[in-house]
Amino acid sequence: MTRESLSRDLPASFVVFLVALPLSMGIALASGAPILSGLIAAVLGGVVVGALSGVPLQVSGPAAGLAVIVFGYIEQFGLPVLGAIIALAGLLQIGLGAARIARVALAISPAVVHGMLAGIGIQIALAQLHVVLGDAPESSAIKNILALPHQVAHMHNGATAVGIASIALVVLWPMLPSAALKRVPAPLVAVGACTLAAAALRLNVPRVELPGNPLSAFHAPALPSQYGAAVLAAVTLAVVASAESLLSAVATDKLHDGPRADLDRELIAQGVGNVTSGLLGGLPITGVIVRSRANIDAGGQTRASTMLHGLWVLFFVGALSGVIAMIPKAALAGLLVVVGARLVSPTHIREMIRTEQWPVYAVTLLGVVGINLLAGIGLGVTLAVVTLLRRLTRVEVSTEARDGKVHVVIEGSLTFVGVPKVTSALAAIPPGRHVDIDLVVDVIDHAAFEALHEWRGGYERTGGSVDMDQLHEAWSPKQDTAYEDPAAEMLPVQVAKA
Repeated sequence: MTRESLSRDLPASFVVFLVALPLSMGIALASGAPILSGLIAAVLGGVVVGALSGVPLQVSGPAAGLAVIVFGYIEQFGLPVLGAIIALAGLLQIGLGAARIARVALAISPAVVHGMLAGIGIQIALAQLHVVLGDAPESSAIKNILALPHQVAHMHNGATAVGIASIALVVLWPMLPSAALKRVPAPLVAVGACTLAAAALRLNVPRVELPGNPLSAFHAPALPSQYGAAVLAAVTLAVVASAESLLSAVATDKLHDGPRADLDRELIAQGVGNVTSGLLGGLPITGVIVRSRANIDAGGQTRASTMLHGLWVLFFVGALSGVIAMIPKAALAGLLVVVGARLVSPTHIREMIRTEQWPVYAVTLLGVVGINLLAGIGLGVTLAVVTLLRRLTRVEVSTEARDGKVHVVIEGSLTFVGVPKVTSALAAIPPGRHVDIDLVVDVIDHAAFEALHEWRGGYERTGGSVDMDQLHEAWSPKQDTAYEDPAAEMLPVQVAKA
């Protein structure tokens, strides 16, 4: 690290800190965990993961995409056991990274990933809307929907005013014409302004609870009574957190011209961070694209900016914990309503429609919202596999005689399954003609290749002639879709084809 890089890393680290601080507290609130747990994860994500990271400019910490998972685990196992689950998930990540199979996580269908995040976003927004209205959220998205009319009819005016003001500031602040003002992160403006207003007006609203002595709130991890369920929870957490971190790393690579990502090293770093966070009472850690982009846009040059942002959080908690205790919960809830809503990205929905993957997206989303996270992912993955298999068995053959030739167009996936259909159509062509075959296929296997060439040889021996051209080898006639940075704590989309 040179003096020149430090001169850019230091201010960049402070910008990231301003973005990460309110979001880390809000994610802890959405997870049903102590606010301190989110701040611990932010510190460790910066210092520990940043020091070991294979993606120096990626910023790690608690992420909204894991909030619903953590909330469910706390309800099922309790906070001490959650620490053990996070630590075990971290060990699994270290093992996956050491085995150098990090890129396997990138094989998850983008439709499943976006559907999962959209479902999680809806759950977060619905739950935190109840906090904005001055009450506690229900245990499921369906119950939250059913309870909304009663909550609206019995709003708590002080909390509701704070929450609505927070939502308005987060949404409207980036629309200001002043470039200088827009450099101040909207989440910080929303939380800071609502805190000052609540204090000035002496509003009697629930506020963030933070112990005066952080060590007094420490809970050592506890072993679960249901080992099988806890291991399954750890595996689920490891898979989802790894996918989010690695996809974020790939997206971060596209935002700068520096060293490329070492995904296996990154996965090991994420694992070490989660082991440490689990043992110290923090939330699970992932790479987060929004903070990473803020780091790069602010001029971050090395991993120092990531590490320093963690130290800024640590300093703030240690020196200004009284300020944190003044923050209204409704202000953080309003911030999370916007974060959750933005996880349902119109860009991703248009992309899913364009690439014909919307059924997988919709099934995953509805499964996450209506049943649970695992069921939603399972349904989405199953439908994605079924769709792929169906696509690999689809082949269309059209034959037309014109200009003294027989034109044959074969479209789809030409595999052994489609050989009978293709050879049947070719057998109907009268002998002695000139045949022009256009292969508009995305894949052709050995059986189909042999069948075509055997037919061609036999047909030419009867006096006919055959020209065979492969027009393209694209997986789909649709255009490639590239990653677009979302405006919320969410997973980047990998480059994919339908």
